[in-house]
Amino acid sequence: MSRSPLPRIAALSQLPKALTGIDGLDEITEGGLPQGRPTLVCGSAGCGKTLLGVEFLVRGILDYDEPGVLMTFEETAAELTANVASLGFDLVQLQTDKKLRLDHVHVDRSEIAETGEYDLEGLFIRLGYAIDTIGAKRVVLDTIESLFSGFPNEAILRSEIRRLFRWLKDKGVTTVITAERGDGTLTRQGLEEYVSDCVILLDNRVIDQITTRRLRIVKYRGSTHGTNEYPYIITEDGISVLPVTSLKLEHSVSNEIVSTGVADLDTMFMRGGLYRGSSVLVTGTAGTAKTTLGAAFALEACRRGERCLIFAFEESPAQLLRNMASVGLNLAPFVESGQLLIEASRPTISGLERHLVTVHKLIGRFKPQSVVIDPISNLVSVGSISEVSSMLTRLVDFLKVEGITALFTALIGSSHGQEMGEDGISSLVDVWIHVRDLEGIGERNRGVSILKARGMAHSNQVREFVVTAQGIRLLDVLVGPAGIITGASRLAQGMQEQAQALADQQETERRDRELERKRRVLEATIANLRTEFESVEEELRRVTSEEEERQLTLRQDRRQLGQNFSTRPAAGPNGSAE
Repeated sequence: MSRSPLPRIAALSQLPKALTGIDGLDEITEGGLPQGRPTLVCGSAGCGKTLLGVEFLVRGILDYDEPGVLMTFEETAAELTANVASLGFDLVQLQTDKKLRLDHVHVDRSEIAETGEYDLEGLFIRLGYAIDTIGAKRVVLDTIESLFSGFPNEAILRSEIRRLFRWLKDKGVTTVITAERGDGTLTRQGLEEYVSDCVILLDNRVIDQITTRRLRIVKYRGSTHGTNEYPYIITEDGISVLPVTSLKLEHSVSNEIVSTGVADLDTMFMRGGLYRGSSVLVTGTAGTAKTTLGAAFALEACRRGERCLIFAFEESPAQLLRNMASVGLNLAPFVESGQLLIEASRPTISGLERHLVTVHKLIGRFKPQSVVIDPISNLVSVGSISEVSSMLTRLVDFLKVEGITALFTALIGSSHGQEMGEDGISSLVDVWIHVRDLEGIGERNRGVSILKARGMAHSNQVREFVVTAQGIRLLDVLVGPAGIITGASRLAQGMQEQAQALADQQETERRDRELERKRRVLEATIANLRTEFESVEEELRRVTSEEEERQLTLRQDRRQLGQNFSTRPAAGPNGSAE
């Protein structure tokens, strides 16, 4: 029996969502919170639950023209207004503009006489009036524990919680409800997370004396979402969540080539430089000119007319400018013109998340085409290896999405060899340049090699380089019997080669002189032979001439004799002429 094909199902519409306007949160939720449904935000004290709710309202009003109602059960309206004013949120002005209703409801358990009919009907009337007055689309209730503190009867409590969430859904408002985390449960009552359509868990933990905040979406009905823990921070601009910027690796690429800032180093790449928008890692031990390479890269970017941003974790701006000027890299004019910005701070001044947010904000404000971070290995002092790797992954992805050419320097121990030790991002970057010490007889020299360059061929040589008063200069490769020759051995080899060249030149000159002497002897011999030949030739000509004259004379004499004989008279019988 054959089965009839199933009817083709039309594409289902996606769940309507309301953008929060909170940096990074909309990306994790894939479009915002469920529109017209309640979202539970839970966490322990100091996580920023109230702030997240307030920012959700303020961003909705300012960015999406959606009025909101904030009903608080702990802080008074004046206290809350003063607390969020430092973040630039003017709640008083928003209330004046009829965009926000701020209502404080005081709940005191001692004043409540519980009866079997006690419920939240009065709250619904009060909240409904506030919503209808300004046409609110968003609501925040902070916090639900204070609201339900007057319900010692668990049966009534559970019933009223369900009723509250159903009432909010029926009103069609996008609601954020904050709740305190319970012991072993997401909330103290252990029920709110089950009736909520979306649950966001905030966590504030201290590891190695460093405070780190994490956000995780526990559930989201009807929608996919990010499932990992995402770090977030609270800054003067509000909450910033730090997701991986480009999970699908769909950022655009460029075929334009930019210089590394060292002309000799550019020749080691087949295309004569780096692809624009690529990420470059420069690793090496201490004293191998990593910072100098980064400064040369920044200087070349400024010379091209681009903006460049340097994050320095070891040197102050003044010290960096002075040190680079001593090797011919004068960055000061570009700093003065505003084309180059140096942001210097110790890594321990804040956690990894704040450093990442600082990078994001400065890049958004300064709009650079090139970024230098020197060195990323110092970040290990404020986080574990895995945390640093995660942070750098986010940073590299962010820079790629923005099309920014980035150069990172990293300090590695000599025992690590060519393997990245602490930060482990060598697989993330497009170009890996390694600088190292080349130890010779009683001296240290510097060498540079390219370990990888995605998308182009490159040299496999280890090139010795020197830092001069005019910048970095790569030396020609000099190979001896035991391998590459560097340092004093290079000088000795050069002197030896010069001596050998002089000896070869002298030998050549001697051979030329010997050849010239032989040529002259040969020419003299040829001249003597020619003279002797001429003498013999002349003698032969003389003898030949004399012989010819003798023969001519002989012929003439014979002819004359014949003539004389033919003209003599014939003799008679007696011998006399007749």
